[in-house]
Amino acid sequence: MTDVAESERRILVAVDEGEESMHALSWCLKNVAGQNSKDTLVLLYAKPPRAVFTALDGTGYLFSSDILAAMEKYGADVADCVMDKGKKMCKDLQPDLKVETKVESGDPRDVICQMVERLRADVLVMGSHGYGVIKRAFLGSVSNHCAQNVKCPVLIVKKPKTNAGSK
Repeated sequence: MTDVAESERRILVAVDEGEESMHALSWCLKNVAGQNSKDTLVLLYAKPPRAVFTALDGTGYLFSSDILAAMEKYGADVADCVMDKGKKMCKDLQPDLKVETKVESGDPRDVICQMVERLRADVLVMGSHGYGVIKRAFLGSVSNHCAQNVKCPVLIVKKPKTNAGSK
C-alpha cells in the first residue's frame, strides 16, 4: 500500500466569485495541497449557463446581438477574474505547487461532478455558502449534491462566522 503523502494527488477545488470558495482554496493550500511535490491542484470554475432568452424581451423589444455578446463577454470576464485571483493565491501560498485551471459552462452541480470523474480527482474541496434551511430548500446545495454524487472524498470548508460588533 502506497503512502498517500508520496503518491500523486489531483485536488479539485471548485471556485466562484464568492468569499466562501476563496476561503476554501486558502484553507486547502495551507492544510492539504502541497504537502508533497507531486500534488496537482485544479481550480474549476463552473460558468452558469447563459440564461435562455426568447428573441423578444417582456416588453416586445428584440435583444440585439451586441447585448448578447456583451453578456457573454461579462461571463468570460468574471471567470477570468476568479481564476486570476485563485492562481495568485496559489502562487502566494504554495509557489511550487502545480496548478491547472478549468472553466466549464453549465449547472455547477453537474459540472463539478462531471469534472471530478473526468479528471479522476482524488479529493474535491468546496466552500460552503452557509445558506439557511429555507434558502437551501429553494436554491439547493451544490456542496451537498456533490458530496452525494462523486466517488472521491469531499472536503467542505466553512468560512468562520464573523461576530459583527464584538471586539
